[in-house]
Amino acid sequence: MFNKHITNKFSKYKFEIRHITIFFTILIIFQIALAFIQKSTLDDFLGETQAWYRKYSAERLAVVTSTSMELLFENLFLHKLDTERENNDIIYSFNVIFKQQLLQKSVEDIFLILSKNNRLYVIDSGQKLHSFILGTLVPYETFNNPHTEGVELYKSEKDKMKSAEVIYSTLKSQNTFNILVPFVPDGEYIGVMYMRITPDFSFLTDDISTNFNKVAIVYTSLIFIGLIAIFLVSSQAVRERNEAQQKLYEEHKENLAKQIRLEKESLFTKRIYHTHHKAEKIIGFIKEDVRQMNSKNLDDLKGRVITYSNFISRIIYDMKWYDHEINTIINPMFHTSINQIIRFIVKNIFLRISSKNEMFDFDLDLDETVPFVNVNEFVVWEIFEPLIQNSIDHGNKKSIIIKIITKYDRVNNITHVTICDNGVGIKKELLGKDEKGIKKIFLENESTKKIEGSNSGYGCFIAYQMAVERCGWQLDVENLEEAGCKFTIKIKN
Repeated sequence: MFNKHITNKFSKYKFEIRHITIFFTILIIFQIALAFIQKSTLDDFLGETQAWYRKYSAERLAVVTSTSMELLFENLFLHKLDTERENNDIIYSFNVIFKQQLLQKSVEDIFLILSKNNRLYVIDSGQKLHSFILGTLVPYETFNNPHTEGVELYKSEKDKMKSAEVIYSTLKSQNTFNILVPFVPDGEYIGVMYMRITPDFSFLTDDISTNFNKVAIVYTSLIFIGLIAIFLVSSQAVRERNEAQQKLYEEHKENLAKQIRLEKESLFTKRIYHTHHKAEKIIGFIKEDVRQMNSKNLDDLKGRVITYSNFISRIIYDMKWYDHEINTIINPMFHTSINQIIRFIVKNIFLRISSKNEMFDFDLDLDETVPFVNVNEFVVWEIFEPLIQNSIDHGNKKSIIIKIITKYDRVNNITHVTICDNGVGIKKELLGKDEKGIKKIFLENESTKKIEGSNSGYGCFIAYQMAVERCGWQLDVENLEEAGCKFTIKIKN
């Protein structure tokens, strides 16, 4: 279940080539950064290790050297040297120890600091040591002495060295150590041996660092080559997917365009079917007016027949196109009187029905100050006629009073048109709204009179499409508390 959730989570995101490029670029940057971090960590480790080992090796060298000198010093007292040759051999042995240490690159200075009769003696050769034993060596003097640094260090640590008899070492600079080793021949403390040593193991750490760099370069190169290979394969796969997706989009676009075209054709067909009976009714009125035409009513019938004919022409025009051009609906050249259209529709359409006295009647309250609108008069006809017809059809009473009110709001420059009746009202489910906030009565195939096979449900739909979608008006409907319903149209002039 968890894996499925994760899969669904990632399936929402589609990776493009640019995403893969950014991803692999970040990986490469991280790999390079990791190599530098590892190199820095290794350098720190080698530095710390080298520092520890420098101190350790310096102290071990000082201890070994001090031990050798103690053994030679003890031999001077264990064996009485009578001959000059024996004395020269001992002096030579001490010189070998001093000079052999100085020959090493790391040893910078070595000498003994011995104390006798509260006087200090500095010994850096076999001759001076022999003189010290014979008691002829001159005590230490600070003036022009090359060993002053070691002697001063001994003076500062003299008491500690004598009491503890432990090795004392201090770091002079980054790599140089000053070391004092207790000098205790035959177990008797008589002074210290001083050594200044600068051990250097950089060649070893440099070699390790160089080898690590080689390994890091090879490792990074292999990863880089692997990432490039994966990138090429992934980008090719993404490219193929994008091509297939593009073809799918194009096919979907064609299918969608085809579906839209079919829906328009279907709506066009239904619209023609819906309006043909209006055309038949108008033609019937024209025929009746022509038969009744005489010299007395010629002018009145002529104007009415022309209006009927223009409406028929508009219906025919509607049948020719899926979508009308906006300038055939709204145009500054149109100056349509809403009151005049309402009067004509009521008088010459609805009141011409023979049974109108028993079925319905009209109550007109028209504000003569209502301004003209820049909308084709037959479009206005197509908006008001279905709404009035709806009040007649849904009334379900023997006698319906339909009241039409127009009122002009000068302050806000808005014309209000109200069409209300005293019928039974509209079903509550038709007053509900869809996800777009449009009431269902204004949707396609929704009707106040559900008669099987009647193709009803287009009157209010067409009125809403024309008024709201094309003309930019506001159209709403509601049931009245006492009885009937009310359509309200707001026109911003």
